[in-house]
Amino acid sequence: MSPRNFFFPLAVSLIVLLGSTLATLAQPQLVMIEEDGCIWCARWDAEISSIYPKTPEGQAAPLRRIDLRAPRPDDLTFTRSLTFTPTFVLMVDGVETSRIEGYPGEDFFWGLLGQMLSRAEVEITR
Repeated sequence: MSPRNFFFPLAVSLIVLLGSTLATLAQPQLVMIEEDGCIWCARWDAEISSIYPKTPEGQAAPLRRIDLRAPRPDDLTFTRSLTFTPTFVLMVDGVETSRIEGYPGEDFFWGLLGQMLSRAEVEITR
């Protein structure tokens, strides 16, 4: 077996693996900080949660829920403490880029989320 026949498939496999890993790391997320008994969290659930994953915004930044009292995940870096629920934090590469503290209602939520995604240069496919 020639060196080219041996190393070429290995190199291609490595490139594919690295490419898929980097694509996963670059995946934006919308992290929702919530807690039991939060009426604004319940209102967001009633108005938005069922449609969010079906929207272009939900496709671009899938939702991840975290309880306010739970330990912070090691893969996320917040720029400041989390105090209010709900808080919606846009994460890119595991680092906070912006947040919405509180739920301002359906109409304002989509506008604010759109601004956050735009500032972070997250591509939205419509």
